[in-house]
Amino acid sequence: MSSQALQFSHDQADAYDQIAEVLRTMGVDLDDSLLTPPRDGKSRVLAVVGKAGSGKTLLLSELYKALEAAGVETVSGDYEGRKRKDRRTLAILAPTNKAASVLRNRGVPATTIHRILYTPVYDPEYEKIAEWLAGQGEKPEIEGLTDQALDRAAAFFKQNKSIPGALAAAGLRGSDFITGWKRRDEPLDIGFVDESSMLDAKQFEDLQEIFPTLILFGDPAQLAPVNQSGAMVFDGFKDEAKLELHRIHRQDQDNPILDLAHALSDPQLGFEDFELMIQDAAKKDRRVVWGQRVEVDLMARSPVLVWRNATRIRLINAFRAVHDAPEDSLLEGEPLICDGLELPLKHRKKRLDLEARGLIKGAQVIYLGPGRKPGFSRLHVIGAEDPRISAASIVKIEKPDEEEPFIPFAARMGATFLHGAAVTIHKAQGSQWPDVQVFAPDLFVAARTGRSEAGVPLWKRLAYVAITRAEERLIWVVRNRLAKPQSPLRTDDLRARTDFALTAPEAE
Repeated sequence: MSSQALQFSHDQADAYDQIAEVLRTMGVDLDDSLLTPPRDGKSRVLAVVGKAGSGKTLLLSELYKALEAAGVETVSGDYEGRKRKDRRTLAILAPTNKAASVLRNRGVPATTIHRILYTPVYDPEYEKIAEWLAGQGEKPEIEGLTDQALDRAAAFFKQNKSIPGALAAAGLRGSDFITGWKRRDEPLDIGFVDESSMLDAKQFEDLQEIFPTLILFGDPAQLAPVNQSGAMVFDGFKDEAKLELHRIHRQDQDNPILDLAHALSDPQLGFEDFELMIQDAAKKDRRVVWGQRVEVDLMARSPVLVWRNATRIRLINAFRAVHDAPEDSLLEGEPLICDGLELPLKHRKKRLDLEARGLIKGAQVIYLGPGRKPGFSRLHVIGAEDPRISAASIVKIEKPDEEEPFIPFAARMGATFLHGAAVTIHKAQGSQWPDVQVFAPDLFVAARTGRSEAGVPLWKRLAYVAITRAEERLIWVVRNRLAKPQSPLRTDDLRARTDFALTAPEAE
């Protein structure tokens, strides 16, 4: 590993070399940028583990660049070229749309795990366009599509590597070319999985069926999936299959948020001492704020992070109250969280289409207004490559001290949503926002319970995950108060960023 030596630390360089050796055995030589016959037919699984700032994403990005230079084809979920005998494939995956979009914003063509498990069946004209954009075919002649429109698509793809986005730039929608969906029956070669601390055992099993070479990138200090008794899938790996990154690279920026996150590893640190550290950091750096109240204007795009469901519900109702939201309808700009799809088996194709468009459980969306049919909603799916969609919706607004949620409107079946002005820290994993508000009274309660997870006090795991969701500013809210909004809810900021995305046809 010579070309990366100046960029990588010793632990990153060692991890790169070990991964490169594994890839060499399956026929990809990163040193010489060559594809060779595989040495054996063995399956291999590795995990790259390290805390926030240790350089996992940088390592993943450099490995992707080296694989691309060697001629490995990246399968993003948008399009998959025809199978060739000499082809090697790579898919870069994340458990959620938001986590995938974080990688895409850094130039890594990531997609969701679900989008790889299920593959679309495309119209032949789509294949012609996609192959041309990917440099595998001649410029196509498509009825009704001018050369200028194709040139716009090519210019967009050159910058963004997104086929749906390129088609939208040409005035088309990728979904128009999908004729059906199927469970993937052909394996791929190499899989990179970011935010792998969120993987459950079933997802890991599914991925092993698809990828003979699977490399997980994860943070062992985060919260394990709820149904896994505090364990992450890579916890059981043998030592030689776990590559640990120790050096904290982002500390070069003197980042106080990361300083606080890593201070939590001190076993002697108590909750009160930790809050004193936050207060001290807030006096020295604007990136840390000791908040006396929840900033309601941030909640529309960046949910308040809480531990308890009761707190989440109270904050959501307070958010709606200060915006004078009516009980029987939603305001445009209100945030929602997808809670799953309620569709019978006979509508399997529609379910797969909605999930492929980003409406998977946990997806963050913004309500844009009612659809053309009763019970339909126009939505912006945060982090999705083609974010605009109209779908049959069942919206549930939970009320304090009431067992049953209030439902302002509902289709007979479709995507179900909870309000998204506040979310639990568990559900926030895999996401990041520029500004993050952490509701400290909840973490104080978690500290008082004395509960532990995998030998670590629960409040420390919660605090670590919550703090590391903040990209630029951490607001540690210490009082149960809500500030007044400075402006009404809005959606024009979403439209400005997604002019190329067209509204999808209504989906039942």
